[in-house]
Parts: sequence; C-alpha cells; structure tokens
Amino acid sequence: MKVDYSKFLSDNEAEIRKIVDELSKSFEHVTVLGKDVRGKSISAGRTASAVSDYFLGGKGFVVRAYKDGGYVEYSFNQIEDNMATTIKDAFNSLKTLCKDNDYEQYVTTCAEDFEGEEECFKEVGRNLSTLDLKECVETLKSYSDEALAMDEHIIEARFSTTIVEVSAFFMSEKGIMRQAYGFSEGSVAVMANKDGENKMDHYGVSGLKGVEILDELHALTKTVVDSTLELFGTERIEPGVYDVITRPDVTGLIAHEAFGHGVEMDMFVKNRALAKDYIGKQIASPIVNMRDGAAGIDHVSSYFFDDEGTKGTDTQIIKDGILVAGISDLTSANRLGTVPTGNGKRESTERKAYTRMTNTYFCAGNDKYEDMVKSIEYGFQLEGMQSGMEDPKHWGIQCMVTKGREIKDGKFTGRIVSPVILTGYVPDLLKSISMVSEEIEVDGNGYCGKGHKEWVKTSNGGPYLKAKARLG
Repeated sequence: MKVDYSKFLSDNEAEIRKIVDELSKSFEHVTVLGKDVRGKSISAGRTASAVSDYFLGGKGFVVRAYKDGGYVEYSFNQIEDNMATTIKDAFNSLKTLCKDNDYEQYVTTCAEDFEGEEECFKEVGRNLSTLDLKECVETLKSYSDEALAMDEHIIEARFSTTIVEVSAFFMSEKGIMRQAYGFSEGSVAVMANKDGENKMDHYGVSGLKGVEILDELHALTKTVVDSTLELFGTERIEPGVYDVITRPDVTGLIAHEAFGHGVEMDMFVKNRALAKDYIGKQIASPIVNMRDGAAGIDHVSSYFFDDEGTKGTDTQIIKDGILVAGISDLTSANRLGTVPTGNGKRESTERKAYTRMTNTYFCAGNDKYEDMVKSIEYGFQLEGMQSGMEDPKHWGIQCMVTKGREIKDGKFTGRIVSPVILTGYVPDLLKSISMVSEEIEVDGNGYCGKGHKEWVKTSNGGPYLKAKARLG
C-alpha cells in the first residue's frame, strides 16, 4: 500500500512555482522545500490511554534564494500576496544588517541543480489512512491486560506506538523532486514491584512500516515481562575494565554517541570535534567498519532527498579502522570544500538545517556469536540501551545500559548486574574491538537533539561486538 502524497503540497505546488519563477528574475538560484509531516501517537496501559498528534508534525515551505555569494531563507506555511517581494525585501534587509555591523560573509554555493521531475513514493503494509484510533487504543489496551496477567508482580505494562507519514517536494528553477514515505515505532514498558522494590524495562520495534507495527509490538510482550522480572535480585557491578560483548542495541548506542555527533561536519567548521584532526588515521581496530546514510539501509531515517535537496547517500565513516569521512549538510560541505552527504535535516520548516545523523551503524563482521561468548574468560554481555552522552571535542563517552550478563569460562552464569555505565575514551574502546558478529540489527525508536534541541528522527545499530570496556 503506497503512502499517500500530501494534498497540501499538491494543491500549493503551482503557486510555489510562480514564486520561484518571479524570484528567479532577481536571484541567481532559487529553491523551495515543501514538507508535510503528519502522524499519530497512541498509548495504553493499566490506568490510562492517550492519543495525540505526532510531536514533530507540521507543514510548510522554506524558500532559499542565492545572490552575490550569499542566500536568504524564508519560511511560511500559507501563501500570501506579494510573497516574492517580501522575500526580496528580507534579502536586502539581511545585506544591510551585515554591512552596518561589519559582519564577515562566507561565500556560499548552492546545491547541485537538477532538471525535470523525479519521484520516490514508498510503500508500507497499511498506511495512515487505515488507522482506526479507537480500535488501536483497544488493541494496545488488550496487550497491556495480557502482560499484566502474566505475573502477579507486574503493576504496569504500557504499550505505545507512533505512526508517521512524510511528504516533501524540492523545487528549483529547472525541476522538482517529490517523495512520500512512512515510518513507525512502538515500545513496551513494563514495571514490576516485589517486596517494595520497583523494576522496569522496555523494548521497541521500528522501521519503514505503517499500522502493521502493532503486530510486532504484541510479539514483544513476553520478552519484556521476562526481562523486567529478572532484574530483581541483580547486583551492582564492581567498577573495572572487563571483556564485554555488546548486544546490537548497545552497539548502536556506541555508534551514535562515539562517532555520530563527532563526525557531523558542522562541528568541524566550529572546531568542536576532535575527529576533524583524525581523518585518514587509525582510530579503531582493523576489523571495524561504520556507515551512516539515508540510502545505505532502509530504516526510519531513510529518504530520497534531505531538507536541502541533496539526495540521500551511503557514507563510509570508518573503513578497516581508519576514519575516512564525516557527514555534512550543504553549508558545512561548502565551508570545508567537500561533497555534501545528504545529511541536512530540519526539525521543521520553521528551523534551519543542520548536519544530522540518519541511519548510523557498525557494519557486520565474520565472527559467530557463539564463538564470541566462548572466547570470554570473564566478562559481561551488555544489554538494554538506556541513554548516552558524548564529548566530541575530547572523545569521551558515557553509555547507560540496563544490564550485564556475567560470562565465565565461555558460559553465561545466570548472574546479572544492573544498571551498568560504560565510560571511556572513544579510540581506546574502538581499538579494543576484537570480534564482530555476522549480522546487524538496527533500532529506530529514538530521537536525536542537536545539543538540547533541534530534534530529528535517527536510527542506529550494528552487530554484536567483543571489546574491552570500563564499567561501573
């Protein structure tokens, strides 16, 4: 079933074309991003249910007009009379402001132009038009009731899903690109109480999917209940350096925090990322490879073109342990003299574009998971992505993980430590990787902020990794 292309965009396309044609008489190059993001978030648990619009939903346009080595952006969601004149006046006001305050202007080039029409409309199992909100709430409530009945210690089981559809066009003087795709995510959070002690765990599913995500969500029920209950009786880990195996969700957390923000090349421009000085240098074990891109895999941050009209790419960040490239938007690529990688993303049409991650993951290796476990004399398997922090300027990393399963003489002992905090210096961690499993898993349930704001959708993941890590 195809994702429905936005009627709002279709209805306004002819008027936007008139604005582009009018502005082209005064500017060297003109582009317009039109975007319509719509979706619903639904949740249900023991005590309450909720339905809301997708928090990053919205629709509007962004005009970018180039002249004299600079450009102006103008955002709006309703076409008004004399819009072209308003944009010309905004450009002139900006030039006057820069001149009066002696601001330095960086010469900016525009994106590679395109001609004609190109379209990419994706399919999902069931698109948003088939969503019955009442039925969805009832379905999630039945899942919750089922989980609550599995054990007397379960006090809450909350099932949540968000189903989103994105439509966009990117127009220039010579052509237009259109795209429509959908993504969905879902999570199960279970809380249990035993002898006055509360424990909680959660699992998620996500992908370029539609309403059918509900079936996958239901399949997680027993897994999350069992995972939550086994947290009772866990101990705190004795701080130290251990051999570890990271489950793919933790591998993805490391990818995102260790080399996600650190290779966003607008951070290179601002000298806020140590990675800038390590391009072409060994920063990981020779068996480590890492990629980012909207075109590399199909997941929640896959698209035909980004919010600046650059087509999605597949960027190799680490190749055989060597840091070979970063990711960029148009502005950072222009400033650094590199080719843009299609990572220019906006929180909405009201916000500027920044370099942002898309699908960021470590690549598969050649090792079997069973052999990885057998190779550990003493250590832990780390499971459950909770949160992370990074310091791109000094390459520090901190990852909060739900649990660690003890491994002794190549076998799981049944002992679990929780919670676990992984810390360290990124190159030390990556250079210690000695085994990489054969298959990868990617999770797209999270969102990424630029600092404390500018939220966009991302995914991350990878294979099981064997490494040495400082745990506490």
